[in-house]
Amino acid sequence: MFLDFARIHIRSGKGGDGHVSFRREKYVPAGGPDGGDGGKGGDVIFEVDKGMNTLFYYKHRYQFKAEDGAPGGKRRCHGKNGSDIVLRVPDGTILREEHSGKIIADLSGSNTRQVILKGGRGGRGNMNFATPTNQAPQYAEGGKPAMELDATLELKLVADVGLVGFPNAGKSTFLSRVTNADPRIASYPFTTIDPNLGVVDSGDGRGFVIADMPGLIEGASEGVGLGHRFLRHIERTRVLIHIVDTASFDGRDPVQDVYAINEELRKFNPAILDKPMLIAANKTDVLSGLEEDPLKRLRDEFEPQGYTIFPISAVTGEGVGELIAEVRKLLDTTAPKQVYYEQEYFPEDMIASSDLPYTIETEEDRDGETVFVVEGPKIDRMLSYTNLDSEKGYRYFTQFLRRSGIISELKERGIKEGGSVRMYGHIFEFFDDEADINESDK
Repeated sequence: MFLDFARIHIRSGKGGDGHVSFRREKYVPAGGPDGGDGGKGGDVIFEVDKGMNTLFYYKHRYQFKAEDGAPGGKRRCHGKNGSDIVLRVPDGTILREEHSGKIIADLSGSNTRQVILKGGRGGRGNMNFATPTNQAPQYAEGGKPAMELDATLELKLVADVGLVGFPNAGKSTFLSRVTNADPRIASYPFTTIDPNLGVVDSGDGRGFVIADMPGLIEGASEGVGLGHRFLRHIERTRVLIHIVDTASFDGRDPVQDVYAINEELRKFNPAILDKPMLIAANKTDVLSGLEEDPLKRLRDEFEPQGYTIFPISAVTGEGVGELIAEVRKLLDTTAPKQVYYEQEYFPEDMIASSDLPYTIETEEDRDGETVFVVEGPKIDRMLSYTNLDSEKGYRYFTQFLRRSGIISELKERGIKEGGSVRMYGHIFEFFDDEADINESDK
C-alpha cells in the first residue's frame, strides 16, 4: 500500500545520572570519591533507504524512542551509552514539526542521514567535584533530559517526469503503455487515488522515471479533493506532460482544461510552471465525426505560447513514441535541479530557549582583563546537546547564540573584538563576524 503521509512522536534517550560513591578498600580508609559518570542517551536518527518508496511502515507505528543512558557506577565506572534509534524513510521525505508545520529535515539528494534529536548528556559523578576544600562531595549531577516532539513525515516523489491532467484524461493508460507500471484503470472521476511510478526503458540504458499524479480538479491548490496530497509530488519532477482528453467524453473543453490545470499549479507553486511542459492531446483514435477539430484549437491556442502539441492515443500507441523521444531530448538538455528545503525548525532551540533564563555578568581575570560570563539553564541545556569538537556542532552553537539574542546583548554590554566569554568551563574569544565567537585555548 502506498502511503505518503504519516504522524509520529519521537523521543531521544535521557542521560544517565552520575553516581555518588567513595573508594573503600583495605588499608585505604579515605580513598576519596569514585562515583562514575552517567552514559549519554541515544539519538534519534533518520536515514534514507533507497529500497523504500512508501511511508507504510509508519501507518500503525506512532511512538519511537531511543534508549536512555545508564547511570554511572562506583569505582569510576562510566554508565553505558543508550543505543540510537535509526528510522528509515524513502528518498524525498520531508520531516516537519507537527504543530508549526516548519521543516526539520529534507531527506533527499545528498542528505541521506541526519541526527534529529540528540540524546541527553550523562551526569557527572561525584569524582568530578572534588576540590582542595571539598574532598568528599556528597552529590553528583543528574543526567540531562531527553528531547521529544510530534512530527509529520511527508513524501515528495523523486521522478524525472510528472503526468498531470484531469481525471479520465488517460494518464494511467499512458503510463501502463510506456512503462512497466500496472495502475488500476477504469472510467470514474477519481480512478487513481495514489501516485503510480513507472520506468521508461529507452533501449540505450538511459531509462527515466514517470510519476502519474492523480487527477486534479479545480480548487486542488486550496485543498479541494485530495489537493496538496497530489500537488506536492510535482515539485521534484524535471519535465511535465499534460495529458488532455481531446474527445471530451465528459463534456469538458480541452483548451480550458489546460488553463485550469496550469492555474492550480501556479497557485500551489509558481515555479512549477517554469518546468518544460509538453501537451499530449490524447484519444485521437476516437475524434472522427466531431464538428470542430480539438487538435487545431489546441495548436492555435498554445503553440504561440511556446507549447508543443503531440497528438496521441494511449490505447493504440499512436504518437506515443514521438512524445517519449521528445521527453528524452528535454531530459538530456534540462539540467537536474535539486529541490531542497532548508531547515526551519531546530529542536535544540525548543529545548534550550523556550522561556529559560540566562545571565550575562562580568568579572576580571588574573591579568585584570574583563571576562563576560554567560550562564543559565538556556546555555547549560544547549551545551549538553552540542558537540563543540565538531565544526558543524560549533557553528550551530554560535548560530544559536545569535538567534537567542545573546550576541546582540554582549555587544550592548560593551564587549570588544577578542574579548573573553566564559560559558560553563568553555572560554571563547569574541569576534564580530559570521561565527561571532571562537573557542580559545585559555
